[in-house]
Amino acid sequence: MRYVDAFCHFFPKRLWDRILTLEGAGAGIGSRMRGIPAIYDLDERMRVMDLFSQHDYTQVISLGMPPLEQLGTPEVSVELAKLANDGMADLVQKHPDRFAGYAAALPMNDPDAAVREAERAFRNLGANAVQIHSNINGAPLDEERFFPIFETAAKHGKPVCLHPSRGNEVTDYVTEAKSRYEIWWTFGWPYETSAAMARLVFGGVMDRLPDLKILAHHLGAMVPYFEGRVGPGWDQLGKRTTDEDLSGVLAGLKKRPLDYFKSMHADSATFGSRAATVCGLDFYGADKVLFASDCPFDPERGPGYIRETIKVLESIDMPEEDRLKINYRNAEGFFGLKPR
Repeated sequence: MRYVDAFCHFFPKRLWDRILTLEGAGAGIGSRMRGIPAIYDLDERMRVMDLFSQHDYTQVISLGMPPLEQLGTPEVSVELAKLANDGMADLVQKHPDRFAGYAAALPMNDPDAAVREAERAFRNLGANAVQIHSNINGAPLDEERFFPIFETAAKHGKPVCLHPSRGNEVTDYVTEAKSRYEIWWTFGWPYETSAAMARLVFGGVMDRLPDLKILAHHLGAMVPYFEGRVGPGWDQLGKRTTDEDLSGVLAGLKKRPLDYFKSMHADSATFGSRAATVCGLDFYGADKVLFASDCPFDPERGPGYIRETIKVLESIDMPEEDRLKINYRNAEGFFGLKPR
């Protein structure tokens, strides 16, 4: 059985080396990621992937956290994006049996430069998608200054891979200075992805770009579980709000809110949760779900989530055609990969 891992992370060497010279967030990510060699050491990454050679296993790679726009000035982010995309394109070219494709990184703190880098990645470097995070240094994705970036992806028929971003500075309680116990990650990241999806819907981006392809990381985050709220709940948008008039929002949309969320794609990276996988598959259907593991962020630093995600999918009874779609065929079509 072939598997294309649609959402997993790696830092090309020249980018990794440059990040290690940065202060602030760069120094912090370097310190944390040194404990996960498979995200920057190609030999270790190959060793992890070799454990799944019996599955004809390949990956679509994107950068790990944090977003490039958090690592420095716009000039620094532009430099880092070029290093990232040159490096990932080189990996795909040299190791097509390992890396089936990649999602380009963008300097989102300079939207004009992000458009130029997306064009370069699509036209010259063979990028299969772009990765955009759930907020841009705290700003929502439906701000008009970011629209040309989504427009560029839609023009080229390339997906946007939506990744959560949130730190402990986003508090859980107004009386506290930071989020504690990694609540900002465990519950905050699914909220981030879900909120970003909602802003793309209610902010009109999906209507303005009906051909835009979105891949929502971690099986659509909160959306499948909250189908009732996203569906009949949001069908009553404005009924709970007294400080502004939202009566025109639903009338201004071309479809029911739930339909936009269902039109997006999602991946199977649920850290080995069978219950979440069943819920997500029921919500999106086999045509909209792509196999993904979020490698290498498991407790084993590489193989754990790959193995457990395969195990979960194999445990779920489904038609063989659906299994083939989820495991690799959807990824081939979604990313424009060469069939094997």
